[in-house]
Amino acid sequence: MTYTRDTHEGPAALRREGLPGWLEPVARAAETVQPLQLSRFLPPENGSGRQSAVLILFGEGERGPELLLMERAGSLRSHAGQPSFPGGALDPVDGDPKTDGPLRAALREAEEETGLDPAGVQLFGVLPALYIPVSEFVVTPVLGWWRAPSPVGVVDPNETARVFTVPVADLTDPANRAMAIHPSGYRGPAFLVESALVWGFTAGVIDRLLHYAGWEQPWDRSRQVPLDRRS
Repeated sequence: MTYTRDTHEGPAALRREGLPGWLEPVARAAETVQPLQLSRFLPPENGSGRQSAVLILFGEGERGPELLLMERAGSLRSHAGQPSFPGGALDPVDGDPKTDGPLRAALREAEEETGLDPAGVQLFGVLPALYIPVSEFVVTPVLGWWRAPSPVGVVDPNETARVFTVPVADLTDPANRAMAIHPSGYRGPAFLVESALVWGFTAGVIDRLLHYAGWEQPWDRSRQVPLDRRS
């Protein structure tokens, strides 16, 4: 895919200039990481699947670098109650899914779900598109720097249960890490942070970002967290 890098095209353009130094390892990783280094689930070769995007938004809080997450409403048909990145399916208004569409969708969905002001977000990278078999979504993760933070919170309780930030220090803390085990046979990294269990697609992407940015600390992969069959 080709993404806009012109700084004069608004918040949906990619721009590396002005990023804080601590984000440079993430920006570099985004430019070199390969799809299979992120997940074994890649978009179907036949082009099927629903195009979507998520915003991986890094900010700086009282305890240093942090990530913006949300908890999906328990009434949703897919991934109910799970912590996730803001995001969703591309709409026609977002434009071409092969160019700037995922960037615009990530910002639009984040605004709709959390109320953040897209004008305060600097997009600086895009990860390879991945696939979520259970929902048949083809997901493009878009990386952002929360240059000018704005108030966030639940916009629609029917979609979002809560909006919260997680310090990167908590995500890298080995005491907060485990392997999530689902009765279906799924096994993947998980994070126990902010009274939430982050697992599945979201945890997998965070895990790989921490690894390729050089932030990962050794942790006990034998520690298991069993998931309910309804998860």
